[in-house]
Amino acid sequence: MKKQIAILLTMLLCLGILAGCTAPGPSVPEEPEVAEATTFHIASLKGPTTMGMVKLMKDAEGGATKHDYQFEIFGTADEVVPKLVNGDLDIALLPCNLASVLYNKTQGAVQVAAINTLSVLYVVESGDTVHSIQDLAGKTVYSTGKGTTPEFAFNYILSQNGIDPQKDITIEYKSESTEIAAMLQNAEVTIAVLPQPYVTTVKMQNDKVRTALSFNEEWDKLGTDSSMVTGVVLVRKDFVEENSLAFNEFLDEYKASTEYVNANTEEVAEWIAEYGIVAKAPVAVKALPESSIVYIDGSDMKTKISGYLKILYDANPQSVGGALPEDDFYFSR
Repeated sequence: MKKQIAILLTMLLCLGILAGCTAPGPSVPEEPEVAEATTFHIASLKGPTTMGMVKLMKDAEGGATKHDYQFEIFGTADEVVPKLVNGDLDIALLPCNLASVLYNKTQGAVQVAAINTLSVLYVVESGDTVHSIQDLAGKTVYSTGKGTTPEFAFNYILSQNGIDPQKDITIEYKSESTEIAAMLQNAEVTIAVLPQPYVTTVKMQNDKVRTALSFNEEWDKLGTDSSMVTGVVLVRKDFVEENSLAFNEFLDEYKASTEYVNANTEEVAEWIAEYGIVAKAPVAVKALPESSIVYIDGSDMKTKISGYLKILYDANPQSVGGALPEDDFYFSR
């Protein structure tokens, strides 16, 4: 009997050993997918919306990027739009409301992938009378952008602060920022709305001109989930579908570029001047910290943009293309 028990225990022990030998080992992690080398045709505009990309442009010149990035910088959005729609471009850095217009015009053929610039608009003054939005009541303010986003955004900020843009303030619109810049230099007391880098240029030429208010700060004080968004990264949807891994890698490199730009002002200012984004490096040095260069994607991007576009739509539906974009407008990894 004892012998039978011993044999049985031996058999059970052997089975246990065999089971241990055949048990699956620790799982081996799968190798991450690697994107094939891809050529990107990228367009942007002179000014702040391109500043955050200059590190990526420099790296691409030196062959230090994961993909072949071909960059073009244009003076106006009108030069970019046909190329993007026709497929000559894959990515364009454009004004936020124009991205919505293109989405509507192309029946959803484009997507916004990231915010790259928040507001670059400021209230400036040759004088010392404006320290809050309420101080603008009863004043005359010069601005550009009649019938476009600067007007709609300014009116929104004013009205949310209890100032009727039609009755409580006089806003005189000029066609060019250069015209307003000249007025600031020659007048005793002039109040104006100007974008960067014009603000910096004027202040460098006339030390009596001061920055009175930031549209970004005033917008944020209103307590909405939205932000005043200036520039975005827009991409053709079919390009993303064909090159999803490569596009994600582009976004990673672009994000790293914006972080580098914000942290290395002196060095980057030289590149900004070199690429003709701003005429002179000393201007770029001072304008960069005030140019609201960011990288915001995902759900935070959607919240900020959708709220902003809704405010523009309420002011003038055509400013966003006649309708608010659907959810597929917002790229998500």
